[in-house]
Formats: sequence, structure tokens, C-alpha cells
Amino acid sequence: MTKRFLILLCMVAATAFAQQKPVQTSIDSTKIKIGSQANLTLKATVDTAAVVNFPEGKNFGQLEVLESYPVDTLNRKGAIYELVKKYGLTQFDSGRYVIPRLPVTINNKIIQTDSLLLEVANIKVDTLKQKMYDIKPIAKADNSSKWLWLYIVLGILVVGAIAFGIWWYLKKRKAAPKKEAVKYASPIEKAATQLQNLEKKELLQKGEVKEYYSEMADIARMYIEEAIHIPAMESTTGQLIEALHSATQRRRMKLSPETMEQLEKVLRTADMVKFAKTRPLDFEIAEDRSRIEKTIVVIDRSIPEEKEEDDIHTQLWLEKQRKAKERRRKRIVMWSSIAGMLLVIIVLGATIGKQYLEDKFFGHPTKELLNGTWVKSEYGNPPVIIETPKVLKRIDAEKALPKEAMALLKDMNMFGYGSLFDNFYVMVSTLHYNQQTEVNLEGAADGMIKTWEAQGAQNILLKTEEFATQNGVQGLRTYGTMTMPDPVTKKPQRMYYELFFFKQQGGLQQVVLVQKEGDEYGTQILERIKNSIELKSLNQQ
Repeated sequence: MTKRFLILLCMVAATAFAQQKPVQTSIDSTKIKIGSQANLTLKATVDTAAVVNFPEGKNFGQLEVLESYPVDTLNRKGAIYELVKKYGLTQFDSGRYVIPRLPVTINNKIIQTDSLLLEVANIKVDTLKQKMYDIKPIAKADNSSKWLWLYIVLGILVVGAIAFGIWWYLKKRKAAPKKEAVKYASPIEKAATQLQNLEKKELLQKGEVKEYYSEMADIARMYIEEAIHIPAMESTTGQLIEALHSATQRRRMKLSPETMEQLEKVLRTADMVKFAKTRPLDFEIAEDRSRIEKTIVVIDRSIPEEKEEDDIHTQLWLEKQRKAKERRRKRIVMWSSIAGMLLVIIVLGATIGKQYLEDKFFGHPTKELLNGTWVKSEYGNPPVIIETPKVLKRIDAEKALPKEAMALLKDMNMFGYGSLFDNFYVMVSTLHYNQQTEVNLEGAADGMIKTWEAQGAQNILLKTEEFATQNGVQGLRTYGTMTMPDPVTKKPQRMYYELFFFKQQGGLQQVVLVQKEGDEYGTQILERIKNSIELKSLNQQ
């Protein structure tokens, strides 16, 4: 669709005779406060017999027209007059507003003015309370790379310290002797001893009910995990009860539903105390303590002697637990390393700047284009000589243009790199008609603007001026900014563009350059391409 628009644009350029633009546009201030007035001036240079109609209306775009002043007439030379029309504009909301292109009719022919940008601010400055200071001179930034290496070394040390701390913690955790130096003869003996030690801590007397229930539930879970070999410590209460039911069926344990209910009740209460911060009554706490102790004893008595298949299941379960712990350890190391790297990136970005960090470590697409191998070549007929960071690829015009339109053309060529939504876009097109035709360069510029508007461009600022190549070929330069929607995120992004139009012997040549606004490398690419533009006339071939 983009190619179709661009090709049709070339056809628009052949519909009118060329003229120099007789209307000039200016504004007395590009920045005003809310409610203040900015004066827009339109100047039309015409002869005394010309009939000129200036635009009228209550609003120009989003700006309100406060006053439309009478037209002033200034006599320049002989029968040439300069008509001056002024408008008083304002806006009562802060922001950036575009004064759109306005139609001025001269002898029944519509001339479009340039668009302008007006900023409306709501900042109040009280010079009586706030001192005013002179503008400070520009300070030269220190571009020395010595600080970069200092930050890199600092980042490496930070990451190394984090990695070493994790390694030391894991090693110490693995090598440190467990607090329970006593070896228990069985899981039931260990659970009984831990319940007795729990009472000796006197947590209830200290009001630490949450800690009491949490430790009591952990004792029960640890016993079930060690005695029956199910992952009780890592399971929720529901998962634990379900796994216990499955184990009782597999090992043919004689556990009554009441025992299961008693265990689940205590674990649910522990969850409520831990997460919902509820507090059972004293007699309820004593009953839960008794239920846990009796339930552990009942479960232990119901466990039959292990058979060979039970031993295999136990070994598989132990191996599974070992792998799970290893995966957890690796995840800790991985996420800690990622966190360390992110910390280093944030520190470097805050100290040496995002742009510098991006250039040095992550790469910059337009910087790579700028520093790459440039190619100087001829494109189209009549040829356009241009130097670009990449060879421009041919765009098939015949597939997009109707046969009726192609019949009017003797020759048409289009070449391009990138798209309007990329960091940088360049397009060269040339066409030559079967019959001698006078080409309107301003019509071509208007057609390009309408093309972009159809593709979603908004807030298009446009300036036009004469342009000459280094070998003296005269043409038209159109430049400005616009807002284009990102094709993925749909967020608006500001773009800067420059268009160059030339006409030779009934033919049209145009060069389109578009970059992201504020991209210093894109600006350097654009300037280099612009300075390289040359045209070879048909007589030189």
C-alpha cells in the first residue's frame, strides 16, 4: 500500500504548471502562555489586477481566532503589491499545537501556506519572589573514556561480589552442620522430641501463636515427608491430603477417614493463623496440639513394613527431591546474576547516560548505518546520483500502478531502503512522460503530504524553499516534522523529514529522507545524503 501511494503521488505532480509560491507565512512568537495572543501573518505578493481571498474562520486547527485584522496593502515595485493579512490566535489549554496549512486563493487558484508550530505553556513566573539569573555559558562535556572503564570495573566487581556471596551462602549452607546433632532412630521419635521442644519454648506464653502453629504444622509435615516419602513440606494443605490418600492406597495403610479429617483440620487452622492472622481460643490450641500428636502416632502405626517396590518408590522420591533442590539452586544463581547485571546497567545508565550506554554495548541502528560502508550510485531516468549507507533496492512500480496511468509514462523508476516507521528511510523516484509536460513541484510536495496523512501521519509541520545541488540544478526542498503511529505499539513517534523535487525535460525526480526526531546519527546520515544529491540531465547521457 505504501508503494502504491508513493507512485500515485508522482502522477499528481504532472497536473499543473509550475509557479513560485507567492504566499509567505510567519508568526511573531512560537511560545505563548495560556490565553495570550500570537499573531499569524500571511503575505501575498501579487500584481494590481490579482484577486486575493484570505482564509476566514473562528478556528485554525485547534487554535481559536481572536481577531482577523484588515488587509494591509504595501506598494513594492511598479504594479507589484504586497498584501498583508494578520490573525490573532490563542489557546486555553497548554500543549503543542499545529497551525495547519491555510488556503489562500489568488485568481481562483488555491495556494497552501506553510504549517507552523505553537507551544502554549501554563508556567507562571513571579519575578518578585523568584530571582532571575543570566543564562549560564555552555559547559563542555567530558567525553573521556576513563570514566567508562571505571564504571565497567565497578560493575564487574558488583556482579562478582553478588555471585561470590551466593556461592559462599550455598556452600556454607550445605557444609554447615545441622542444629539437630542428635540422630533419631525413626521419624516418629524425631517428631515426638520436636513437639516436646516446642512446648519448652513457651511461645504461647509469649503470645507468639503464629510461630507456634507454624512450627507445629512443620513438625507434622516433616514427619509425613520422612516416613511416607511424599513432598509434604512443599505442598499446600490440599495437595498434602491428596498425596496422603494416594500413599495410603498404594501402601495399603489402614488410616480411617477421621484421622485424615483431624490432620487436615489442624493444618487448615495453621494456615488461617499464618496467613489470615486469626487467633484460636486457648482450649482450641490445646486440642490442636493433642490432635497432631495422636495423628502422628496413628499414621506411624499404620505404616506397613517396606517391600521391595516401596524401597524403589522411596529411592525415586529421594532422587526427585534432589533434582528439585538442584533446580532451585540454579534458579537462585541465575536470577541473582540477572539482577546483578540489571543493577550494573542501571548504574551505568544513570552515570554515563543512556545514549552512551546504548552506543557502546547494545548497538544503535542508525549509528551502524552511519559508520558502515557507503555506496554512491545512479538511480532512475533521468538519473539521480546519490550516496547512501545501503544500496537502494528497486520497487516494482508496474504492479501497483494501473495500466491507464502507465500508458502516460515513458519511463518510471523507484528505489528505496527502509520504511516510514523505521529509524531511517530513503526513497528515490524518477519518471519521464511520453509527451512534454510542465511539472508542478509544489503539487508533488502536496501529494506527498496527503499520502502520509492517509497513512496516519498527524501534526505535519511543513516548510518550503528553493534548493540547488552542488552542480547548480535548481529544485524545491520541503522539510518539517510529523507524528507517525508505531506499527506495533500504535504509540505516536515524532519524525523529521526532508523532500527534494527536481524537474528536467518533462520529467520529475524526487528524493525522500525521513528519520526519528532527535536521533543525532540519523541527522548526520540525512545531511550526508542531502549534500551528495546530484542530477544528470538527459543531454549528459
